[in-house]
Amino acid sequence: MDAKVVDLRWGIRNIEATDHLTTELCLEEVDRCWKTSIGPAFVALIGDQYGPCLVPSRIDEKEWEVLRDHLTARPSDLELVARYFQRDENAVPPTYVLQAPGTGEACEPEEATLTSVLRSGVQEARRLGLITQEQWQRYHRSVIEWEIERSLLSSEDREQGATVFLREIQDLHKHILEDCALRMVDRLVDGCLDTDAQNLLSSLKSHITDMHPGVLKTHCLPWSRDLVNPKNKTHARYLKELGEQFVVRANHQVLTRLLELDTAGQELAWLYQEIRHHLWQSSEVIQTFCGRQELLARLGQQLRHDDSKQHTPLVLFGPPGIGKTALMCKLAEQMPRLLGHKTVTVLRLLGTSQMSSDARGLLKSICFQVCLAYGLPLPPAQVLDAHTRVVQFFHTLLHTVSCRNFESLVLLLDAMDDLDSVRHARRVPWLPLNCPPRVHLILSACSGALGVLDTLQRVLLDPEAYWEVKPLSGNQGQQMIQLLLAAARRTLSPVHTDLLWASLPECGNPGRLRLAFEEARKWASFTVPVPLATTAEEATHQLCTRLEQTHGQLLVAHVLGYIVSSRQLVEVVRERYLSGSERAKRHGVLADFFSGTWSQGTKKLITLPLVGKPLNLDRKVAPQPLWFSHTVANLRKLKELPYHLLHSGRLEELKQEVLGSMSWISCRGISGGIEDLLDDFDLCAPHLDSPEVGLVREALQLCRPAVELRGMERSLLYTELLARLHFFTTSHPALVGQLCQQAQSWFRLCAHPVLVPLGGFLQPPGGPLRATLSGCHKGITAMAWGVEEKLLVIGTQDGIMAVWDMEEQHVIHMLTGHTGEVRCVKIFAKGTLAISASKDYTLRLWNLLSGQEKFTIWDGGSKNPAEPQIWNLHVDEAHKVVYSASGSKINAWNLETAEPVFHILGDASDPWMCMAVLASQATLLAVSRDGVVSLWSSATGKLQGKQHMSSIKEETPTCAVSVQKQGKLVTGFSNGSISLVSSKGDRLLEKLPDAVRFLVVSEDESLLAAGFGRLVRIFLADSRGFRRFMAMDLEHEDMVETAVFGTENNLIITGSLDALIQVWSLSEQGTLLDILEGVGAPVSLLARGGALVASASPQSSSFKVWDLSDAHRSQVPAPFLDRTGLTAVSHNGSYVYFPKIGDKNKVTIWDLAEGEEQDSLDTSSEIRCLEVAEQRKLLFTGLVSGVVLVFPLNSRQDVICIPPPEARKAINCMSLSKCEDRLAIAYDNIVLVLDITPGDPCPVIDGPRYTFYTQLPETLSSVAILTDYCVVYSMTNGDLFLYECANSKAFPLEAHRSRVACVEVSHKEQLVVSGSEDALLCLWDLQARKRKFEMSYTSSYCRGVQCACFSKDDKYVYVGLKDRSILVWSVLDGTLLTVQFVHAVVNRIIPTTSGFIAPTRHGYLIRERFQCLSAKASPQDPLKNFKKAVWMVKSRQREELVAAAGAPQDLESESAQGNETKSNKCSQVCLIV
Repeated sequence: MDAKVVDLRWGIRNIEATDHLTTELCLEEVDRCWKTSIGPAFVALIGDQYGPCLVPSRIDEKEWEVLRDHLTARPSDLELVARYFQRDENAVPPTYVLQAPGTGEACEPEEATLTSVLRSGVQEARRLGLITQEQWQRYHRSVIEWEIERSLLSSEDREQGATVFLREIQDLHKHILEDCALRMVDRLVDGCLDTDAQNLLSSLKSHITDMHPGVLKTHCLPWSRDLVNPKNKTHARYLKELGEQFVVRANHQVLTRLLELDTAGQELAWLYQEIRHHLWQSSEVIQTFCGRQELLARLGQQLRHDDSKQHTPLVLFGPPGIGKTALMCKLAEQMPRLLGHKTVTVLRLLGTSQMSSDARGLLKSICFQVCLAYGLPLPPAQVLDAHTRVVQFFHTLLHTVSCRNFESLVLLLDAMDDLDSVRHARRVPWLPLNCPPRVHLILSACSGALGVLDTLQRVLLDPEAYWEVKPLSGNQGQQMIQLLLAAARRTLSPVHTDLLWASLPECGNPGRLRLAFEEARKWASFTVPVPLATTAEEATHQLCTRLEQTHGQLLVAHVLGYIVSSRQLVEVVRERYLSGSERAKRHGVLADFFSGTWSQGTKKLITLPLVGKPLNLDRKVAPQPLWFSHTVANLRKLKELPYHLLHSGRLEELKQEVLGSMSWISCRGISGGIEDLLDDFDLCAPHLDSPEVGLVREALQLCRPAVELRGMERSLLYTELLARLHFFTTSHPALVGQLCQQAQSWFRLCAHPVLVPLGGFLQPPGGPLRATLSGCHKGITAMAWGVEEKLLVIGTQDGIMAVWDMEEQHVIHMLTGHTGEVRCVKIFAKGTLAISASKDYTLRLWNLLSGQEKFTIWDGGSKNPAEPQIWNLHVDEAHKVVYSASGSKINAWNLETAEPVFHILGDASDPWMCMAVLASQATLLAVSRDGVVSLWSSATGKLQGKQHMSSIKEETPTCAVSVQKQGKLVTGFSNGSISLVSSKGDRLLEKLPDAVRFLVVSEDESLLAAGFGRLVRIFLADSRGFRRFMAMDLEHEDMVETAVFGTENNLIITGSLDALIQVWSLSEQGTLLDILEGVGAPVSLLARGGALVASASPQSSSFKVWDLSDAHRSQVPAPFLDRTGLTAVSHNGSYVYFPKIGDKNKVTIWDLAEGEEQDSLDTSSEIRCLEVAEQRKLLFTGLVSGVVLVFPLNSRQDVICIPPPEARKAINCMSLSKCEDRLAIAYDNIVLVLDITPGDPCPVIDGPRYTFYTQLPETLSSVAILTDYCVVYSMTNGDLFLYECANSKAFPLEAHRSRVACVEVSHKEQLVVSGSEDALLCLWDLQARKRKFEMSYTSSYCRGVQCACFSKDDKYVYVGLKDRSILVWSVLDGTLLTVQFVHAVVNRIIPTTSGFIAPTRHGYLIRERFQCLSAKASPQDPLKNFKKAVWMVKSRQREELVAAAGAPQDLESESAQGNETKSNKCSQVCLIV
């Protein structure tokens, strides 16, 4: 809450300087305080002085005549009054104005006489009933009583916001007559007691007591001659008590008012306040509106014409002061009449309020207001947390309103120049460039050098959208002046009128007229004013001069200088008061203020002009905390401090106190969002030579996905930054190291359960990931770059196309029109135009700079569902033709006229599967499903030939890519063939073992990549076409979907169904450089624009942007490259084991500290699972052959081999008991149980001790072994069993509803947790063989459990989910304690003493400490920021459990066959060479 103190006498040097308007100024300020304050609005300190009764500054004509008649008998008195008052004929009605005394005159005695004369005359007139009581009071009331009357006594409902402190001095009446020098009471000029004033004071106190006794706070002080001396102890105690009482009273008033607002349901009070503000401003502006009737009529006609169709926004433009704001306000008032029906009108006078000064606040308030007006759901928190989503919500909202066919919506945005994000911007990304029917957008902008109009003209290309606001005519200007004068109850004499119009020769600029009026309204009829300024700049200087005369040059210079420093005024003040070093000095003072440098009693050395020597004084500056309360941030400080520190040159302080402060970063992020944080860094970074600032800025950018998922929350922000920046604490200790230390300190004091990062484990800044971006649309189906304009165009499943500015990383246009899925996008004309093809059988041409659709073509595709849904587009810029192929139709269209060039209709029974335009041969080539190659002229569509392919038999084309330099179409087929097709024939290039899924060529067409199955093969261009480039194919763990070559053909990037992106070096013969994770869905789209690569999927609305150039590699240890998820960890997280890339018969040993491969182990067979016995120092590798190889971690000599029970049975999973003395090996339906005992030089593995069969049709999915030879195992259908090997008995536990992904035993082996793919977790009591809790976690993101484990003390369960998050829940009662988003799937979780370690699919090791004050309850809801997440816990009573479980079943003969094996076969020891 912003508290402001208004001293009603501050800045007023004397009464005459304000033209005797002191009382009026004070009363206006009182009214303003009551209007704006939600707590204390008025505080009065009343002692024993009533205060002077000022002579009225103006006397009405009738009142003057009454006074003159009564003073006629006293000529000297009449002469005195006449000398002080002059008749002003310019007032309506005429008034007599009090004149200031001449230079050198002794004013006080004569003014006292004047007061006495007027009072006597008024008293007599009052006695005769010639004047009213109110008129009488003007001569007898002090300014103090006028202020108290206006603030308190004029209304009965003012008690809540007012406080009156009454000081009473005991026995004062006994002493005031003893010494005439005592100034504690009112005295006359001769020193005698002013009894009239004392009587009026007593009456005032009585009046307050009678009307508002609750506001009085009385302080009684004993008499003392030096009572008002600050050194007097009694006086000091009184001041202290008064201050404390004021604080308590003010707090009470604020809290009471806030409670009233909450009780009234004012959660949208901010919105109502914003709407009222603009309506009030508008009502003030249109009071003097005149003229423009013809323009209003034309605008109304245009609005009615556009109401039923799609149209462009309208822009009103003209020079500053021409009247655009008044016109916009008049439009808002008359909109229903202009449109001819009811409307919803939203008006924003931009820059006049905090929310209307930036695009984020503006769009938020508009969206809320429109949703409320039309009864639509309000924007959810996930939308409000990301500006890009707010923009897309805004665009979608306009179309929703249009489709409702209800009242028209009119948005009026005045003064686009005053919007921070538009000024000096290249684009206006949130601006809709096409309005749907029944939605109107009207903007106003200044013409001139500011550039906002130029920006609009670059994106709104229709010249008819621009409406110039021209100057008023001479008659209209005079009419405006007359309206202003009438509203002020003024007029002008003929002489003054001539002078006014002589100074305004053009007389058409309303702003200039308003400035002239402000001067002319002060002209009295008896004065000879100086000529008015002839320009707006001169008028502003004239205004400053008048302010200096009233308040002094120093005060005006400082006040206006600080306002301009706060970015709120004009060039005149900057030129007049902020030249040279003064500007930096002003910014420095404001920086001191907002940082609270001189608050809290801190003294500052200052030299006062009248003292002449420096004094160390308390400046009484208000403190400036970041947070006023737990939920209310100091928004003014957050916005202003970085700006002033930067422009005052205090860059080191800026780095330490703002950019390098976690407190600042968290406060700024929580109160304003991630965009405000990035804006601060973008403002400061260009002026700072600091790579550390760049690292922090990029780390914040990488936080976007987590913020958009969970909302901006303190622990999330601290976790994100600490886990990304911890890598750089040693290399960059000054700023990054300081930030990490601050984050760790906050975590140590955190009161709610939280996971504390102990090292870096998230994608660090400087790495390949540039951004993760998302929108309010469905999955992405098409993607293309416009490199020249740095644009990325995406097409979606719901037909929406979004144009992203990848330099600013925000949406600049939402292209709507398609009603079906966008299948293909092509960008041309140097990145300025795009054409899209959709399942709605239309082609649409778009201008990417303006966001406007140029035309739509009905392509007439086949609606036969049996026909292959193939879309091909080719743009021939040279001939301005676009070719489209869909099913059995090929069309050519003129890009300028949208007219057809030709149509080709094929055979519906043998549709074309791929098409290409071979520009060098002017040939159009197509291959049909049955292998028929057809050739046409690309200019006329005339058939040139048709033949069957000779190199392919009984295969269907699956994909193709054209090679223009060779004049060929490379075609892939369903059985793995790749053929080169040209106008001369076809030739088989390669026969692959699987169907060809995609074909891509490099930019220079020297390389070709073919994807098939899980592999990608690379070919090099030669004289005959292509030849194989490398002997080795590039392999994924899942089906490959797409690929793209790097900028210099030294890289190829491939994407697969398992959501992984792999980066390969072609210069190093296919070496895998990096493994990147997409958006958690199959990577179906990869598009390169320069050094950037975008990846997307139809199953996700998000996409990622990567920079794969070496220049952006971060100086941190490289992540381990594992694609399988089969990882094991040893030596407390020092080493990670996983199948070797390209050779799954080997185990890679990765040194995490060095970020490199330390060694590899040969297993001679493909690896299926890995387990590490940390205490026994053993690595267990389960193989496809069914063999388990056991490698000692400290030795490479002896390898233990455990043979399978049956030949060639692949191992499904393995498990070690918590004491590492038992090993369970699970095959499809067999489980082996072995003993592990100490030995020399390595442990001995005996057994199998027990072997049992499940005898179920499903296969085993997971297994857990206990020291007492009990085995818990699960099946792929969700069945769960407890098997006692010693008794050969199986006990069925309640089944899950889907495949069980993990089963884990507690360290005391009393509990078991099982997690399934439907995100269901069950906690089991092994002794009772019953379920304790069932915990289900459902959200819009969750896709099942990946892994789980118990904490070392068995109090908590750590769970890794497939939605890339980690949960912690309490074993005691099933409470969900915390949720952490880690951006990657966790392969397994290994408990440590205080937390856990966990390897991720990103190649990092999570190392965290879990901190929880109490496991019983969480003081903070971990899902509070998830709008679509639910955590449910079901607990069964003992009786219910018994009834549900029934008696233990002996399944020895039914579902399992087990026997104690007395095998003499010992473990075999062999040496792997």
